[in-house]
Amino acid sequence: MRYLSRTQCSRSSFVSALALSAIGQAQAYELYADESRHVNADILAVFGQFNSRKNYDGTPGGSTWREGFIKYGLSGDQALAGNGTAYGAFSLVSSATWGDGDPAGNTLGTERTTKIEDAYLGWRSGDLFPVLGKDGVDVSGGRQVVKLGRGFLINDDGPNMGKGPVDGHLNRGGAYYLAARHAFDQTAVVRLGGQDGVHGSLAWLKSDNRAQAETELAAGTLDYTAKAGTLGLTWVHGLDVNDQWASDFQRQRKGMNVYSVRGEGDAGIENASLAFEYAWQDKDAGPQKAWYAEAGYTFADVAWAPKLTYRYTRYSQRWDSLFTGLSTGYGTWFQGEVAGNYAGPFNSNTAIQHVGLKATPMENLTLGALYFDYDTLRKSNALNLDGRELDLYAEWAVNPHLIITPLMGFYKPKQDATTGGNQVAGNGTNVYSQLTLAVPF
Repeated sequence: MRYLSRTQCSRSSFVSALALSAIGQAQAYELYADESRHVNADILAVFGQFNSRKNYDGTPGGSTWREGFIKYGLSGDQALAGNGTAYGAFSLVSSATWGDGDPAGNTLGTERTTKIEDAYLGWRSGDLFPVLGKDGVDVSGGRQVVKLGRGFLINDDGPNMGKGPVDGHLNRGGAYYLAARHAFDQTAVVRLGGQDGVHGSLAWLKSDNRAQAETELAAGTLDYTAKAGTLGLTWVHGLDVNDQWASDFQRQRKGMNVYSVRGEGDAGIENASLAFEYAWQDKDAGPQKAWYAEAGYTFADVAWAPKLTYRYTRYSQRWDSLFTGLSTGYGTWFQGEVAGNYAGPFNSNTAIQHVGLKATPMENLTLGALYFDYDTLRKSNALNLDGRELDLYAEWAVNPHLIITPLMGFYKPKQDATTGGNQVAGNGTNVYSQLTLAVPF
């Protein structure tokens, strides 16, 4: 069986937009609350049924599989008598994959595990430092998710490999697409200045994800936020990797510096959304660059308030997408449900044009269409992953404790596995389908 390369595997996981919606819409179950403290039970269960008529791991036929996870734990906070607020969380995740496993061969359908996900403590300053604003100092440490900016460089510690690659040595317990696990194993984070005006952060992060070569890094951000939006700078410095699990590509992370300038907001244009980021990597193998520019507009006075978005993204040939992940919904930053998760390109050596349209016919129902056009930049000594993809989806919040998301994907590569691509059994259109259910409490 032919698996994706280690470089591709390290960037092909996807955190379901369904789970993101579930987390955003649901409130934790309050176990106890008074004027100075709160204790919550946090529970989220997600299940998905998947089918792909084509494979991308060298095997003929298609794949039918199921994934699921349950995240369960406690979170809370304690006011400290005018000296700010302490907070923390602890949770476990149980995950599994059944059936054939995914079409890229990352899972085999026999993955099962339960592991600690969140385990962190923090402190917010409250009104102790008025010049820095409310909670102008926020210090936290432990096992937690850390996101910088819009997640273009650092979003979380994915992916969630199964037993497929490297004889199972990268296995995190299945649920590859749903990506049950996101937290960095060890973190120390300081955020200063709140959310408005000038604010920033410093972070130390260490991964225990073998697919990420257990990378250790330092990072910082400096932002200015006003009514029209946010302009920001990001810096990331690679400290170390575990050579036992690192590919030659990932070993370049040690000593690498990454810089970016970014922005997002409406620029004072009502119903508009604008965003960009330009990033460059300074590493031993030579500099690499990646950037995107995006513009969207919501037709608020039209029935169903449709939103139209266009984005152009370009990644140089040896760009390392580090810890990118699902940031603001489908297409960020795994672009295309088939291409972004199974077929490629995986945020390297490609230019991508994206058009998105979504509408809200009812308050609890969103309909969406996503189109992607992929252009491999340098086709010599690399897979030719030119192609196009159309994804159609719905997000239906039946009630506060049930969210249903069906999706259909149509992926058409220019080449197949016999002519320089990686789709098995011809370059015909792959029809991909999934149905995901989220039950948050």
